[in-house]
Amino acid sequence: MDKEKDWNLELSEYIKQGEPNKVEKTKIWETAIGLQEVDGLKPSKYLIKQAKEHIEGNIDIEEVKTRIDEYYEVQGSRKNFEKENEEADKVAVRITELLSENAFNFAPTELLNIHKRLFKDIFDGAGVYRNYNFTKREWVLNGDTVIYAPYETIKETIEYDFEQEKNFSYKDLSLDESIKHLCRFTSNIWQVHPFCEGNTRTIAVFIIKYLRTFGFNINDEVFADNSWYFRNSLVRANYKNFEKNVFEDTSFLEKFFYNLLTGNKYELKNRYAHIDYFQEENQNEIKSSNQTLEEQAIINIVKENPRATQEEIATKINKSVRTVKSYMSEMQNKGLIGRKNSKKNGEWIVND
Repeated sequence: MDKEKDWNLELSEYIKQGEPNKVEKTKIWETAIGLQEVDGLKPSKYLIKQAKEHIEGNIDIEEVKTRIDEYYEVQGSRKNFEKENEEADKVAVRITELLSENAFNFAPTELLNIHKRLFKDIFDGAGVYRNYNFTKREWVLNGDTVIYAPYETIKETIEYDFEQEKNFSYKDLSLDESIKHLCRFTSNIWQVHPFCEGNTRTIAVFIIKYLRTFGFNINDEVFADNSWYFRNSLVRANYKNFEKNVFEDTSFLEKFFYNLLTGNKYELKNRYAHIDYFQEENQNEIKSSNQTLEEQAIINIVKENPRATQEEIATKINKSVRTVKSYMSEMQNKGLIGRKNSKKNGEWIVND
């Protein structure tokens, strides 16, 4: 067992126990802690202890924040103090808090607010667009860099990307088409790299909350276990080098989103995204899906709870009961789902 993943093993015990409230909290914590690996940060044992107290219902998230702040007030005076642990712990708690809230506003101000809440008192310029240009050497590019947006155009570029997405309709698009579009939107705002630090973690939290507006409950092991792959796939989606015959490639990000939204198990290995990696034909090829984004959200819900009522489903995907009834009737006609037994005591069946 990788010692760096001991925290994951400890927390996963709550998922095995199967208590819904504890499972939900655990998945949020796993996502929040896993996202720290984007920047090579690891949680302290003290954080894991507090996370377990929170999952068990002994303390609320405000108490966790207070204990972590007090812990680092003491630790900061010690010689062997690990500054990286402090950032990992504080940001993980703040991500957990954000992902436990339902509030969301699809606007650039939401991105600014998330960054401010995550990195206040950790980075200078938290919640403020950067005012300088920079490059970053990337392992996946053999030390080359993505070309990020000039700082002078950040505000206008972000506003343009959001306006385009706001006016875009996913209605009647296949899941394949929807995922391709979601990947492009995500990679576009990441390429702007609006902040001095913490861009990937900020955008990950934003996208998780955005996907919830479509009815997806995104608190699972995909982000927890593959946060570095998520970043590398964003790099590849925004990099081209004509001399090396390398072009922008969203396929790595698409596989990540497929796993995130459908529970697929595409291999998300960082070496696959490296520009020198030779991929055999048809290796890890994406299989097309003909259901829509809304239909996939419904499939996920009835897989988790086959006895879910249409009223409950409507609440989860933010649609009217009438709309859900129409969706599910069409899904039955397409053979995506079926119904077993009576209306009152029956169950939904997902046809694979």
